[in-house]
Amino acid sequence: MPHSSAQSMPEGPGFTPVSLRNALPLANVTVLAVEDSRFASEALRLLCQRSGARLRRVETMAAARRHLAVYRPDVVLVDLGLPDGSGLDLIRDITRPGALDAVVLAISGDPGLWSAAVRAGAAGFLEKPLETLEGFQQVLLSHLKGQPRSPLPQGLSPIRPDRQALHDDLVHAASVLEAGALGTRRYIADFVQGIARSCHDSDLQGAAAAAATSAAAKEGLSRLLAQRISGTPDPFVQAATKKG
Repeated sequence: MPHSSAQSMPEGPGFTPVSLRNALPLANVTVLAVEDSRFASEALRLLCQRSGARLRRVETMAAARRHLAVYRPDVVLVDLGLPDGSGLDLIRDITRPGALDAVVLAISGDPGLWSAAVRAGAAGFLEKPLETLEGFQQVLLSHLKGQPRSPLPQGLSPIRPDRQALHDDLVHAASVLEAGALGTRRYIADFVQGIARSCHDSDLQGAAAAAATSAAAKEGLSRLLAQRISGTPDPFVQAATKKG
């Protein structure tokens, strides 16, 4: 089940003035993200903001279809694991002939889904975690029509979504897992694996992977989620330690 849906992402801290935004590589490009993770969405917000693009976000396939009935973005980013089904089905739907004149890209933390996404109709694939500005820009620019624009120079600071977005995702996952609604365990296990990859938390990723295939592993995942929500250990500190 999705948490509350929003159709547009605020500029937030670090707002880029229009005069500067127009000089950025993705200036005036409009992006719709179909993404249920607030942590991943915050990363996308920062990537778009620092690239000059304008971002709107929905959390489900149903919301995406409603949105696309009235909104025509240049790029649609589709997460492959969504609360109301597989993002592959949405990609097939919106890339059928005459359906939508936009670049459709798949997003997933599982690189093994790249070929399935392309077969479904995606023009390309963005692998989570979404951390590098240059990589994000290169993928989008390689598919956009018109005069190509060079991405920003390499070596820029990596994208770091805020802790509150991560906390919101963890609380959401724990509450849905505890509710135990039929058919949600696999979805939440995949959802948590995506979060864990994004914050480089191998223990949480392993627990989620186990829960995806075994109902008996659900309690272990619930305990680990409770620990992460309480901040023991801090996943951001873990990530920095593992990278160092």
